[in-house]
Amino acid sequence: MHLPARLKPLTEKKEQDTMAKEITTRAADYSQWYLDVVAAADLAEHAAVKGCMVIKPTGYAIWEMIQGHLDKMFKATGHVNAYFPLFIPESFMKKEAEHVEGFAPECAVVTHGGGKKLDEPLVVRPTSETIIWSAYKNWIQSYRDLPILINQWANVVRWEMRTRLFLRTTEFLWQEGHTAHATAEEAEEETLKILDVYRRFAEEYMAAPVFYGVKTESQRFAGALRTYCIEAMMQDRKALQAGTSHNLGQNFARAFDVTFQNEQGKLELVYATSWGVSTRLIGALIMTHSDDKGLVLPPRLAPIKAVLVPIWKEDSEREMMLAKARALTSGWEESISFKIDDRDQYRPGYKFNEWEKKGVPLRIEMGPKDVEANQVVLVRRDTGEKIAVPQENLLARIEALLEEMQHNLFVRARAFRDANTFHVDRYAELAEQIEKPGGFFWVHWCGSPDCEARFQEEHKATIRLVPIDEEKEEGACIVCGGRSGQRVLVAKSY
Repeated sequence: MHLPARLKPLTEKKEQDTMAKEITTRAADYSQWYLDVVAAADLAEHAAVKGCMVIKPTGYAIWEMIQGHLDKMFKATGHVNAYFPLFIPESFMKKEAEHVEGFAPECAVVTHGGGKKLDEPLVVRPTSETIIWSAYKNWIQSYRDLPILINQWANVVRWEMRTRLFLRTTEFLWQEGHTAHATAEEAEEETLKILDVYRRFAEEYMAAPVFYGVKTESQRFAGALRTYCIEAMMQDRKALQAGTSHNLGQNFARAFDVTFQNEQGKLELVYATSWGVSTRLIGALIMTHSDDKGLVLPPRLAPIKAVLVPIWKEDSEREMMLAKARALTSGWEESISFKIDDRDQYRPGYKFNEWEKKGVPLRIEMGPKDVEANQVVLVRRDTGEKIAVPQENLLARIEALLEEMQHNLFVRARAFRDANTFHVDRYAELAEQIEKPGGFFWVHWCGSPDCEARFQEEHKATIRLVPIDEEKEEGACIVCGGRSGQRVLVAKSY
């Protein structure tokens, strides 16, 4: 229904006010730019509870896209979903010494319930290894019960001191896989299999190139034998850990006395893995691809892949243009997610700006002259390019263009990462470059925790990973000059 003229002045003022809220440029203030993009795209906002966030419908729709694709990948590798309690008895957390030491500072603890003091305090789930392995003790008796391949979609709470929307909040959403195996070899195979799932998801869906490898002892998950990770470069040249996969060995099985009878009738401890990614992937998407105009989304993770904006000047043209839009997009819903912006309280310029800020990959513009010419104008979010194309076979053209955009975003992100990744052999050079311009640095390291600590103490940089598939290269430690068998990746990080 067309709005009466008396309402239009107020609407136009709203348009002007909205469009006047400029996004801070990345060059001026990267941190503020990030927050501005989150706000402009209407992804999330700070909650009334300190350190927590409200994920708004647009932001949650992106999480659902991430969730949907990852869930399919997990199930394709034999995993199933389950759900375990939010509350964990405090005694469970204390059973694995390294685990409790690692998580104790971040734990939220419930001491009262139902108006009474609890017999035993309950920890609000920071991660679920302990509660899950207490259940596995009842599930596992024989080698025939193995492997167990379970994933959980859940929320977790970690009492963070410094928070930032999506990247680090007190409560966040994630998935956590927890598997049980009969042999050390099977557990290691599982750990690396999931690492590859995360790598493929990052590159094929997020269009984010990653390096992968194993964490140093100081950076590994509390209670793990080995932690593997993928690391992506953000546009400010800092690293973001985009996924971790942990080989837990027999530590949690030992803590909870989870044994099985092997084929020879002997009792053995079970081997374990755990792995996870979280809503920080949305932060990674923002900082990998977005620009000073707002959010940029890879098409494969965009909840709305294309928006059609019919354009009319006169009220008499409105119904004709909307009818043309509906006819043009008839049947598209079976192939792509799209939206027709039929709002008449906003002008086309406002709509263009809004969808641009929200990162919709493709905008389709169609006015009366386009109808006469039997064409539409396609506007790419990744490059801003405008392309006039015939209406015939439009859906096929759009689908091909979306795949081209997906590829382009990956290539562009990889080129940026590679241009800002360096091999450095002198500490003075590393010290200078890591401050400005920053980036990823492949350096030799002798393996000493003292040399590792120096990166962090002097430059707030860490060894992000030790590569697992790279060729070995003899060299001298960049800190102490001692023998090094290979390079490691050093960077500042989120």
